[in-house]
Amino acid sequence: MDIAGPRTAVVIGAGVVGLSTAWFLQEHGVEVTVVDRRGVAAGASWGNAGYLSPGLAIPLNEPGVLRYGLRSLLDPGAPLHVPATPDPGLWSFLLRFAANCTWRSWGRAVRANLAFNEECLEAFDYLTSNGVEAPTIEAPITAAFETERQAAALLHELKRINESGMRIEYAALTGDELRSRVPQISTQVRAGVRLDGQRYVDPGRFTHALAESVTARGGTIRSGFEVMEIRPALNGILVRSTGDETIKADVVVVATGAWLNRLGKELGVRVPVRAGRGYSFTVPTDKPVPGPIYLPAVRVACTPYQGKLRVAGTMEFRGPDDPLVQRRIDAIIKSARPLLTGVDWNGITDMWVGPRPVSPDGRPLVGATRVPGVFVAGGHGMWGLTHGPVTGRALAEQIVTGKQPAALWDFDPTR
Repeated sequence: MDIAGPRTAVVIGAGVVGLSTAWFLQEHGVEVTVVDRRGVAAGASWGNAGYLSPGLAIPLNEPGVLRYGLRSLLDPGAPLHVPATPDPGLWSFLLRFAANCTWRSWGRAVRANLAFNEECLEAFDYLTSNGVEAPTIEAPITAAFETERQAAALLHELKRINESGMRIEYAALTGDELRSRVPQISTQVRAGVRLDGQRYVDPGRFTHALAESVTARGGTIRSGFEVMEIRPALNGILVRSTGDETIKADVVVVATGAWLNRLGKELGVRVPVRAGRGYSFTVPTDKPVPGPIYLPAVRVACTPYQGKLRVAGTMEFRGPDDPLVQRRIDAIIKSARPLLTGVDWNGITDMWVGPRPVSPDGRPLVGATRVPGVFVAGGHGMWGLTHGPVTGRALAEQIVTGKQPAALWDFDPTR
């Protein structure tokens, strides 16, 4: 590490993004303390689908999402749902999001995320080769559709992404070809797409292994530390908790996911994030699940999980701390049941809801704030797990060297 660089850092947020940043700061010799109001993987990092998928890490602000969202806006059973609410901040965010649902804005987001997509799997490999003891499992992701027309929409989107500069290997499949590969695909499925070069993980296990590696390398992780204030102090930055505890460090990283706005506003972060909440649960299957199954038409992602099937889905714009809504789980089951077979829908365990931090323009917020020495990492939407390690590596480089990597040029949190 450059002797003029920071020697100590506080990372706020013990999800995969915050812990990855802490780990890569340690690679540069920085002493790190990670604080979280609840604990490791307590937010969106535990119950997600576990996809490590550069082929599907597509910005949410695709124009078709806007058309779909307007049709299903107030339907509580729809995969994309906004409950009736007087919250002006949410409606302001949604208007800003709608304004970015253009091919021009979407294309910019695709190009901006290109470096992350190209390097994300290598960043996972670097972690797992250097002390993070959790496997990443190689497997194609199988997307299943009831009609060939639905499959054509994904094929068109993948073609657009390849034209933007990224290379995704994929192939169209018939329903019978799908069933020969994945026994859980029902006879109602007529067409599909196989995305090669993808992986998956047990996300909770991986995040906890990352935390264990951070502590094994000399870092400190403190749970129950809810940050109330970040302010410059003599020779550093002071972080104060709601319990009036303080920690001082040379630099601070805010990686609080869907709660980013509260601290970010005072730091000059002008791009808002909102909680796009996802739900998941686990169900038994009568045959082993060979790999991830994606049901794009109903926005459901399924993954092999501890000998069973994790089923994840929906995008629900509620408060990040709101309780689980049972009808959202019911809606996932209703939409996925016709497309899957050999699944015990009555054997549900591990019901979960987690808030994914969604930005209005499809680009995360990663970089320096208006306060010298304070940085932000968040707003990855549905792809915080896939992009967590590569985000942490790039941001650690910027913090230590003072030079912004090219991969972060479009992610300025004060844009």
